[in-house]
Amino acid sequence: MKNALSRSSVRLAIGLVAPLLLILWWQSQASSATATFAPPAAVASALAELLRSGDLVRDTLATLQRAFTGLTIGAPLGVAAGIAMGIWKPVDRLLGPLLHALRQVPMIGWLPLIGLWFGVGEGTELIVVSMSAFFPSMLNSHAGVAQVERRYLEVGGIYRFTTLQRIRFILLPAAMPLALTGITQALAFAWISTIGSELLTGAGSGLGVAMQTAQVQQRLDVMLVVISVTALLGFLINQLFRRLRHSLLRWQPTQP
Repeated sequence: MKNALSRSSVRLAIGLVAPLLLILWWQSQASSATATFAPPAAVASALAELLRSGDLVRDTLATLQRAFTGLTIGAPLGVAAGIAMGIWKPVDRLLGPLLHALRQVPMIGWLPLIGLWFGVGEGTELIVVSMSAFFPSMLNSHAGVAQVERRYLEVGGIYRFTTLQRIRFILLPAAMPLALTGITQALAFAWISTIGSELLTGAGSGLGVAMQTAQVQQRLDVMLVVISVTALLGFLINQLFRRLRHSLLRWQPTQP
């Protein structure tokens, strides 16, 4: 137990080296008369200002809600589509070429067209975020089903499993590691596309809208606060989901 805590402390200390060096470099650049940098003290003051006004909390909650709503819509649809394409070849032949062609277009590239159809607002942003979560979930779920070993299917044939039993007891458990990997990627894509769509549309509230507003107002201190909060939240969400994935896949060998 003590050795584990010691190793964890060492990893934490090593992980803090780069941020500390970045802060020192940041302070040195902010002290230069020729550099356009907001010093750490100004950023801390802007953080306190945003917390007092409640703007930061409001924008953070709006972005989180938008990202997780899009993830909740897109990821399950992607998993279902990927599994269906992996199980039934006619579905793969019918939908595969279309979906593989559509995923080549960057998600932000869909914003002008979707905005033209549905208007610039919450609906457009949710569609883009949902699409961002859909494709990685679909690809990994399809790969997970396609890579199921034939011997497992043969065992199901020996026990005369129905199609639903084969899906429930063989295909889904075998595909789960890659499906969860797809959802992990979907989470990252949903977070990035949420911030990007907010930046481009500027509709409602959110961290992306706050960045855009800070840019217009030339508030570098506020912009750095919002960027830092965005990065921190993205990191924490990713770590939480990694722990959840590890808990769901306890039967797998521990990853280094």
